[in-house]
Amino acid sequence: MRRIELLVPASSLEVLKIAVIFGADAVYIGGEAFGLRAKAKNFSHEDMAEGIAFAHEHGVKVYVTVNILAHNQDLPGVREYLEELKGLKPDALIIADPGIFTYAREICPEIECHISTQANNTNYETYRFWYNLGAKRVVTARELSLEEIREIRAHIPVDMEIETFIHGAMCISYSGRCLLSNYLVGRDANRGACTHPCRWKYSIVEEKRPGEYMPVYENERGTYIFNSKDLCMIEHMDDILESGIDSLKIEGRMKTALYVATVARTYRKAIDDYMESPEKYRNNMSWYQEQISNCTYRQFTTGFFYGKTDENSQIYDNNTYVKEYTYLGYAEAVDEQGLVRITQRNKFSVGETIEIMKPDGRNTEVTVRAIYDEEGNPVESAPHPQQKLFVDLGGDIQVYDLLRRAEAE
Repeated sequence: MRRIELLVPASSLEVLKIAVIFGADAVYIGGEAFGLRAKAKNFSHEDMAEGIAFAHEHGVKVYVTVNILAHNQDLPGVREYLEELKGLKPDALIIADPGIFTYAREICPEIECHISTQANNTNYETYRFWYNLGAKRVVTARELSLEEIREIRAHIPVDMEIETFIHGAMCISYSGRCLLSNYLVGRDANRGACTHPCRWKYSIVEEKRPGEYMPVYENERGTYIFNSKDLCMIEHMDDILESGIDSLKIEGRMKTALYVATVARTYRKAIDDYMESPEKYRNNMSWYQEQISNCTYRQFTTGFFYGKTDENSQIYDNNTYVKEYTYLGYAEAVDEQGLVRITQRNKFSVGETIEIMKPDGRNTEVTVRAIYDEEGNPVESAPHPQQKLFVDLGGDIQVYDLLRRAEAE
């Protein structure tokens, strides 16, 4: 079997480090320009350099997105940006635009080029086209079935790599080429500024009744007529791992550290368990299902992997998120007294029961014994986001362990 890579998103330097510690083989990130997640925190030059160094120290690769569909005015800046990336030496660039691809092969030929899903990669001739131009890897369009992916593998060079999304949000437009955001609010999804109008609430107007807005009911919250369920293949890793895919990609470059840690840890264990023994993977299925449900999601689907049937295709549904845990922070340091230094993300208080989430799969319940501010003063609660705190949990905790709190049912 080919070596399988788990590829995890990172919205910031903090999330990159969590992704690395919690099981990623590679992470993909965006700089401050020319990526398709303009609203993500993204990486400054300094953060990108530190992130690449941290990942490489842990044997993890870093890919940088340069995957906008460029307009003329973008091109001079693209050249300058690629010169900057050349010095940072990421392991690959993720590119959709042929013009940007041409610049990348000219300016930094030593860096691998991976072709983004935005390029509509739906057949093996497209793969061979990009391979002959120098691409190392192509990301499949999300509209492909496993049968189609296996056929692509059979018709492309052995050393060419296939990358496929296996978890996360699904765009309603073919390979993400959506015009709604640009048309409705002037923000171009294909240049990183999507406002997600597919998640908005809509009504209809009948031609002869202008001004009379009629709701299209789905549930008590209204209708979200374009909204897709989230992709999740954790229950089908046997099919995924036997399909000839080289890199299993998690969507979510705008997600929190808690989300990234949860998904990375769960898929890491599922991959490793299957590689050890398919029976072990099947026996641990309830653990994967429980863990993957701990992060925020919209309900799950298998997308197009098993064909375009009513049951398995990209199903439009309501906009309600399921949220079972709240992210409190992660252990940035642990001193000799066992006090944990964190940057607080959500409020918690002395006496509360919270969980320590570890990279090896353990979740340990602990009681917050004490909280101290930066000056060492005891406080009863931590109400202010981004507050620097020292917390006594009286438990087994290491640097990069995450703290979370279960939501009341």
